[in-house]
Amino acid sequence: MTRPRLVTGARLQYDDVRSEHVLLIPEGVVRLNPSAAEVLELCDGERSLDDIASALSARYDGADVRDDVRELVDALAGKGLVVDAL
Repeated sequence: MTRPRLVTGARLQYDDVRSEHVLLIPEGVVRLNPSAAEVLELCDGERSLDDIASALSARYDGADVRDDVRELVDALAGKGLVVDAL
């Protein structure tokens, strides 16, 4: 995956009732932990995986999050929730 984006019809949203981020999809709702929500907020089809990891690393004092970002995006892609914008 080069430049991930949410699949067409999916929308990231904060659910005030549940006090958590969710991914709304035509088939239902996917509950997200805060880290997953931060990654998905950056999956706009413009940023590369490296760009996303670098942005998150900067937020967290240089932590190496590259492998974690790739694993999450790959897992979501495997479920059909994230696609490559290219």
